[in-house]
Amino acid sequence: MTKPFALIVEDDRDIAEIFNLALEGAGFETESILDGEAAMERLAEIVPDVVVLDVHLPGVSGKEILRFIRATERLAETRVMLVTADSARGEELRGESDLVLLKPVSPLQLRTLASRLAS
Repeated sequence: MTKPFALIVEDDRDIAEIFNLALEGAGFETESILDGEAAMERLAEIVPDVVVLDVHLPGVSGKEILRFIRATERLAETRVMLVTADSARGEELRGESDLVLLKPVSPLQLRTLASRLAS
C-alpha cells in the first residue's frame, strides 16, 4: 500500500517543518512549499491526498489556492485543511475547506486530523 501524500503550503519555514514531521509520523509522504505561486505550479502537476494550507501566503493567497483546488476536477478527492491565525478568514472559508485549524496547531492534533481525512 502506498503512503498517503500531504502537500504542506506554509510560508513559515519552522511551522512547515513541524507539520512535515507530524505528518511523516502519521505515515504520510510529505512535501513543503513556502509560497502561493509555487503551490499553484505544483498543484498543476500532482494530486495530493491532503493539503495543509496556510491562508496568508506570499504570491497567491491560500483562499485562491483553495478555490483552485475546488474548481479542478482531478483534485476533487483532495482534502484541504486550512491553517490560520486569522479566525475571521478561517470562518469565511470553513464551507469550502474540509477542516479549519486555528494556529497554534499542536503536531498531535494535526497528525490525528490529517490521518482521519486521508482514510
